Amino acid sequence: MQHATPAAPAVRETLERLLASQTFGRSERARKLLRYLVEREQAGEADRLKGFSIAMDVFGKDGDFDPSTDAVVRVQAGRLRELLQHYFANEGVAEPVRIAIPRGGYVPAYELNEIRLPAEAVPELRLDGATSADRANEATTGMPDAVSPAFAKPTPSVVRQLRFFWMAFALVIAMPGLLILRQGSSALLTGGGDMSATLETAGATSSIAPSATADALPLVYIDVKAEGTDASRVAASLRAGLSGFDTIDFIGRDTATDPADDATSFIFDILPGPNAGDITIELQSMASGRVLLSRNLTPADSAPAAVEDRIADMLSSALPASGTIYNYIEQTGAPNGLTQCLLLNDKYYLDQNARTHEAAYRCLENLVNGGAKSSLVYSELASLQLEAVSDHYAYPPNATIEKAVEFAHRGVQMGPTSPYAHRSYGYVSSRLGNTDEAIRWMRKAYELNPYDLGMAAAYGYGLIFAGRYAEGTPILAHAAETFSGHSTWWDYGLFVGEFMLGNMNKAVAASMALRTTATKSHYLAARLIGAKAAGQDHLVSTLLGELNTEFPKFAADPRATFVERKYPADLTDRLVQALRAAGLGNAS
Repeated sequence: MQHATPAAPAVRETLERLLASQTFGRSERARKLLRYLVEREQAGEADRLKGFSIAMDVFGKDGDFDPSTDAVVRVQAGRLRELLQHYFANEGVAEPVRIAIPRGGYVPAYELNEIRLPAEAVPELRLDGATSADRANEATTGMPDAVSPAFAKPTPSVVRQLRFFWMAFALVIAMPGLLILRQGSSALLTGGGDMSATLETAGATSSIAPSATADALPLVYIDVKAEGTDASRVAASLRAGLSGFDTIDFIGRDTATDPADDATSFIFDILPGPNAGDITIELQSMASGRVLLSRNLTPADSAPAAVEDRIADMLSSALPASGTIYNYIEQTGAPNGLTQCLLLNDKYYLDQNARTHEAAYRCLENLVNGGAKSSLVYSELASLQLEAVSDHYAYPPNATIEKAVEFAHRGVQMGPTSPYAHRSYGYVSSRLGNTDEAIRWMRKAYELNPYDLGMAAAYGYGLIFAGRYAEGTPILAHAAETFSGHSTWWDYGLFVGEFMLGNMNKAVAASMALRTTATKSHYLAARLIGAKAAGQDHLVSTLLGELNTEFPKFAADPRATFVERKYPADLTDRLVQALRAAGLGNAS
């Protein structure tokens, strides 16, 4: 074995083939651990690969994790070493690069492989279309044979076939140990780990057959065509941002061939800009060639102090279900499975009512009945279950916070490094009154992907409703100002934060952004307070009529609603006083 260090692209290619292999097909935890270790090392973060950070990032442990009593990292690292040895001794015997996890640490090591397969070996068909002879040629020359272009640059369709192959062997995830909500909620979680993967749909029949395609997300590639330090910095920031979004599958290679028949594959091209020193980033559909988004970064935008904000702004516009990629998929008639459900889920948060809620819930529910294993499905179901409890939606019948806890727990089990799962768990914790837990989980979601302004908004929102208005309001305000297509709850949180800080002009502006939503009592209450502060007497009269007609229970006792929603006591008092001043009955 040679001791030269393989190039980064070769390491990434080997990692993708290894993760798609039969050897690793039955071990979800080993795949997650290996990807985490290699990607962190390749990103220059080898110093972070310690037992404590691995326990938290990969296995969902919390700040109380004690490596002296919990051996999960050591045990899983040992298992990973065994699987790597088995892979390179068998189906990966002729891989051009070998990956190992040396004992005594968790930082991966890479070496070029000198093994040659005998020329007379019987060709063995590979999933990517190449034979064992092709692999022997790779081992000798360092390059795949000219007749095997799929190996040099696997198309997304091939990558998807590989992914589906090992997904077909994947077992239901069963993480040892339970993530426990403090302050009395541990009993709810004790049974969460064994929750059935099938839901009773109260008359609805699943229309999604058990299939890996139900979990399929848009594939996103990156191709760097610009040179220089600034281009490298932009590319590194873009890769870091793309790897943190749950709503896409990021293929961490620098180039990709064009799968003209794949309507859900996209590529970010990093190109020289129109002026000296500029860098242009283009998001392109690989099926149609259409450029969906283009951003030009000046040298100031590419500077270390600014580049992450510029990339976060772009990715928050492009990657969530409300963003460019999903909008394009919906317009071209391509959504299905999880993609369709995420689009419906986003429509609910933009227009919150019983109809949009039920559409989103039923779609995700059908995915579960179809055998979906995505943490996104359970995370979003947890949030929707809580929405049903809070707003008394008819569907699903008998919604409870306990069910929301079960869904959120399953989401974290399936996605221990998922920002969406952590955000959902934080939301559930806040509704249980576990303020510290809510903040911790939402902060973790934000840390897992600081490039997603939605995670920043959730963290700011959580701080606000924990009574930490001065901390949370600037975070939420920055997110809302940066991303105009945000959900309605951002505006409500911003209203509350500015209201409690005494910034009434900003509070009024935030309340006016709620004007399209008349289906939530607390949103109408915010609009009423804003209208009163702005001296809009006619609007005050209209809103009072709506509240008394549509929400008589709230109008009679708004305090009860705020207490039920676990609002801080000072916030409850201030809101009740403001509603009384606006003329809402005998607000108590």
